[in-house]
Amino acid sequence: MNPKRSLSVCIITFNEEDRIEYCLQSVCGLADEIIVFDCGSSDRTVEIVQRYTDKIWVTEWPGYGIQKQRALEQASGEWVLVIDADEALDGRLQGAIKELLRREKITEVAFKLRWAVIRHGKRLRFGNSGRAPLRLLRRQGAFFTPDQVHEKLNPPPGPVGELPGYLLHYTARDYGHALEKVGKYAWLGSQKYFRQGRRNHSLAVVVLRAIWTFAHIYILRGGFLDGRIGFIVAMDYMQTNYNKHAGLWLLTREEKQCETAAPSCRRGEKG
Repeated sequence: MNPKRSLSVCIITFNEEDRIEYCLQSVCGLADEIIVFDCGSSDRTVEIVQRYTDKIWVTEWPGYGIQKQRALEQASGEWVLVIDADEALDGRLQGAIKELLRREKITEVAFKLRWAVIRHGKRLRFGNSGRAPLRLLRRQGAFFTPDQVHEKLNPPPGPVGELPGYLLHYTARDYGHALEKVGKYAWLGSQKYFRQGRRNHSLAVVVLRAIWTFAHIYILRGGFLDGRIGFIVAMDYMQTNYNKHAGLWLLTREEKQCETAAPSCRRGEKG
């Protein structure tokens, strides 16, 4: 009989009572342990999670990278699946992971899982939705960067594969929720770039970046093949990029004003 390698599933949550159970149901048949870090949900998220695991921690919010690293550090399995509360494995991907964990030998150190983004009732397959994020990997040597947003999951050195099936991503509850995320991620991105030492002195560059983002996602990456919802999503990405770099331009401007008015102002104080 083939060996069964252990699998830890890591999830972070905040007010996800309407989506977390679908996520948990999709992984509970695969996981040896489910690890959840919640940052103070005021709804029934923790109550629902407790039906599936007792490995749940409620903490303050330190940012995406640090919170996901906390969950990763609690994992004990040989392999780790990192999944968001608004995601779920489809049946084919569940089967692929189950088969992988029973292999005699696994040469890869990590696997990418193809996204299938669900927006406004439509399953998107192109544009930025046609990516395959790295989510399944050997635990030993893996780590998250400590970024507030757009953190990176780093696997141990070695080859990376891709599994069949889809990681279903229910990215927005409705258009209002999508707009909230556009603003939130854009401003966090502005602050992240500013802390990294990046500066923006040109509004023309802000506009050109936004236009390029739309062209890249809608035309070059085939977002138009997702129909009218594909257009809306490409516009959302354009708006996020515009807001992010406009925010960086404003932080750069405020820094210059601060230094002109009071040379003792500390760099990076904004935000």
